[in-house]
Amino acid sequence: MSEKNNQKNEVIEEIKEFGSATFCGKHKIYCLTIIGEIEGHNVLPEQSKTTKYEHVIPQLVAVEESKEIEGLLIILNTVGGDVEAGLAIAELISGMKKPTVSFVLGGGHSIGVPLAVSAKRSFIAPSATMTVHPVRTNGLVIGVPQMWGHFARMQDRITEFVVKNSNIEKSEFTSLMMNTGEMVTDVGSVLSGERAVQSGLIDNIGSLSDVLDGLYQLIEEN
Repeated sequence: MSEKNNQKNEVIEEIKEFGSATFCGKHKIYCLTIIGEIEGHNVLPEQSKTTKYEHVIPQLVAVEESKEIEGLLIILNTVGGDVEAGLAIAELISGMKKPTVSFVLGGGHSIGVPLAVSAKRSFIAPSATMTVHPVRTNGLVIGVPQMWGHFARMQDRITEFVVKNSNIEKSEFTSLMMNTGEMVTDVGSVLSGERAVQSGLIDNIGSLSDVLDGLYQLIEEN
């Protein structure tokens, strides 16, 4: 009984500290939550709900190297954040050999799109949305051609990653990103769960049980 209590306490502490935990049901899986704003090199205000990339990266390495953990479940409800940090996390997930499944629950905004498609199989809740828009920045912008070239190259990196890791065509993704008729004060598109699947951005609409079944299937096939 004490061993079970210790394991339960470890799970609770892991959830408190990182918002993630290891669960053992049909298969032993690691649940990673990516919520709020992706925090990169700059520390965000205390009142902001954030996902710190320096926490997520070692967790992903540990999951990939673990002999006990059989699969990774990524639950996303993010408003975007640091592009470099988000793309770094997405690249790590896409390069994992372990079965990985992502689940967009609530919202997948901006850099949340590459994170969602980085898994081997992606799901979205019927009520969830994904917001696709071009790269933007805060603070000082120098109005020179080199700056616009830098933004264009950064956007190309994100676009190529999304197209490579999903079933959406590059022309359609670019069209959604540059749409001027949908967002009142912005450029881009807000995709419902059904529309995200129809476009090829996400694989399936589903609930938590569908997501777990999908992950178990990948584990058993693996």
